[in-house]
Amino acid sequence: MSQTKFEQALAFGRPPNIQELFPNSQALIVSGKVIDRACLKKGKCMTIAANGRNIFVIEGALKAAQRANAALILEIARSESTYCPTNMWNLARRVDALCNQYGITIPVAIHADHYVIKKWDDVAVAEREIPTLFDAGITSIAVDASHLPDDQNLLANIELNPVIPDWAGYETEVGEIKGKHGLSTPVEAKYLIEGLNAHDICPDWIAMNNGTTHGIEDTGGGIQVELTAEIHEAIKPFGTSGAQHGTSGNHTDRLQRVAEETRTTKANVATALQMIGFGVKVNEYGNAIMTDGEFEKVEGRGMSEELWQEISEYAKANNLKGGDYKKLNLPFERRLLGEPREIRERMVKAIEDFVYDLLVNVFNAGDTADLAYDLLIEAGSHDLGPKMGRVADPAEWTEEKIREKAAAIDTDKGPEGDYDD
Repeated sequence: MSQTKFEQALAFGRPPNIQELFPNSQALIVSGKVIDRACLKKGKCMTIAANGRNIFVIEGALKAAQRANAALILEIARSESTYCPTNMWNLARRVDALCNQYGITIPVAIHADHYVIKKWDDVAVAEREIPTLFDAGITSIAVDASHLPDDQNLLANIELNPVIPDWAGYETEVGEIKGKHGLSTPVEAKYLIEGLNAHDICPDWIAMNNGTTHGIEDTGGGIQVELTAEIHEAIKPFGTSGAQHGTSGNHTDRLQRVAEETRTTKANVATALQMIGFGVKVNEYGNAIMTDGEFEKVEGRGMSEELWQEISEYAKANNLKGGDYKKLNLPFERRLLGEPREIRERMVKAIEDFVYDLLVNVFNAGDTADLAYDLLIEAGSHDLGPKMGRVADPAEWTEEKIREKAAAIDTDKGPEGDYDD
């Protein structure tokens, strides 16, 4: 049945940019909307948005999703595009090639994560650059203007909406992801989503600062499930789902609660997958274990011991510690691809097994691929349309009133710092 559904979905489920780029492809690359709706249809379910920093992560995540029959998101952040061999312009090509090579039939969205707007001048740059991402096969995007004050965040999202295709998955963000500092509030989230709704913009996801961090989770805190549920309840009338950033290292019990108790359908995982592929010692949650500030390499796992030694020396020479190991992906891509076949395969398999366990046993995403097929077949189109029409009054959300409402919000943005991805 799944094969028949796949063939039907493939006939019209691929967005026009994907059809143009890969006219003869058998890869079911879809809008992010499809993935979100499939998870909502199953209920108490979220799927992984795997940051494909290197080719091993992409391959491992695809194979895991195929085993789990799960809808999948593969993504890369704008900042990651500067220090990883995978970037926002080649991710779709890498995914399409691997899907065709391995006969992957599950639906996959290609997400440009954290397209960061740090100052208002960045909006003009984004207006020129975002269309090129869709030219390159992106099918979903996160406009992250959370670094700006609340009014500018909302106005930036409104300004950029015309350059984002209506059929594409769309994520917005309130509050930078920076752990226990600068936590997002229901008031801020409702302000952003209601203001967008008044302008006929219905985000598929909202990301927020709900207590977690990017990279290695070492605070002992992590995701605040109750806060997440409270924020989701505040924006429920507008149909927007949650995107959980900073998932790496959080306890599986907490992640299960996120899936069961909130409206989260997208869970970003980056650092854990990278470290597992490298062969770094991790705990059961994928959190890298450090001894005296140094990572431990597990012998016989991940890359060869010889390459790990070389990488470790390079990291020390360039003062790369902890989460900064992400910056090793680009300079060592050639060396990793040059490892013997058995080593490359064990890197992929370790990632595959970890992602499969998350999808099936933690995120409850198993068999969401069939639900995605059904949605596409029922729609008879690659475009599922918005989840919610306009319910907010546009007259209450003019630029003047947007600024007035923002001024009345008591908000704590937390400390300054680099929280891009």
